Amino acid sequence: MARDFKNTKSDLNQKVVEVKRVTRVVAGGKRMRFRALVVVGDKKGRVASAIRKGADVSEAVKKATAAAKKQMVKIPLTKNGSIPHIVIAKYKASKVLLKPAPAGSGIIAGGPIRAVVDAAGIRNVVSKMMGSANKVNNVKATIEALVSLKPIRHRVTEKPKEPQKN
Repeated sequence: MARDFKNTKSDLNQKVVEVKRVTRVVAGGKRMRFRALVVVGDKKGRVASAIRKGADVSEAVKKATAAAKKQMVKIPLTKNGSIPHIVIAKYKASKVLLKPAPAGSGIIAGGPIRAVVDAAGIRNVVSKMMGSANKVNNVKATIEALVSLKPIRHRVTEKPKEPQKN
């Protein structure tokens, strides 16, 4: 029996953007847990993020990674590893601007945006975070911006044929 190795998820890269300690007051004291924000991508145009809690850091990261793998979205890329057009997206108080950049420019982006863009496989992009500095909201705004990208349309070099006159 032959196995199909094309659909294995081992080629996915994960990046932990943020880990926070959160507490909940219960009878008898406080219960501490950890919250992890993870971005997962294949560097070929697929990316996702998730945030989950766990009793320890490794459990929270494992849960978030598993959840992100189930939410992968496909984004269009150009030949030089950039995005097709300028896009602005807003999520709650965070606003993100992504602009295509020429080949060789690299990723010009701050922390949370850089993690998402790098995981998606975008090699040349310029970005700006506006509004909130909240990492969770900026990651969600970036993914929303990438999802709203329209695919590249190829130009037709030949003239369209004119209809025949009767």
